[in-house]
Amino acid sequence: MRFVWRWLFLGALILTGCALAPQRAEVEGQAFVPPVAAGEAPAGVEAQPSPTPVLAAVSEARPTAAAECTNVLAFVADETIPDGTEVQPGEVLDKRWRVKNAGTCNWDGRYRLRHIGGYVLGAPEEMALFPARAGTEVVLRIVFQAPEEPGTYFSTWQAVDPQGRPFGDPIYMQIEVVKPKPTATP
Repeated sequence: MRFVWRWLFLGALILTGCALAPQRAEVEGQAFVPPVAAGEAPAGVEAQPSPTPVLAAVSEARPTAAAECTNVLAFVADETIPDGTEVQPGEVLDKRWRVKNAGTCNWDGRYRLRHIGGYVLGAPEEMALFPARAGTEVVLRIVFQAPEEPGTYFSTWQAVDPQGRPFGDPIYMQIEVVKPKPTATP
């Protein structure tokens, strides 16, 4: 019985056209010709070159500028030497300010702190701004020397970015140099 089924199956294949000869079929109004090896064409079909794929024109890729970060220095508090502090002539002053990097840029060694007003008071005119990640607080420190003459003195400083553009709150120190107190003689 198995032998009969095999013959029937093989006969059905032959009758339905499942032979190895290529077949034509209509696909969206075009004749479909199955692929064949190069240089061979099925009987009754002209060999035609494979169509060359056409790529659509692609605009030239241009890098997009990364979104620029923003620089913001926000004054938080005087850590030492509050404004109006009385000091002695020639006294060394260790001034510290607590500030916050309230921008989105991280401050690195290219950022500077620059003198912009008042007296330099023995400090350099420009120095490195303490490195700080965005959103963190740091303490900025400048060592000054009080003048010898009594009076009110201030020194104002501004943060600048790597391109030299000022940003954020300026920080300053204001002191009152007073006459030295006479020493008591015995």
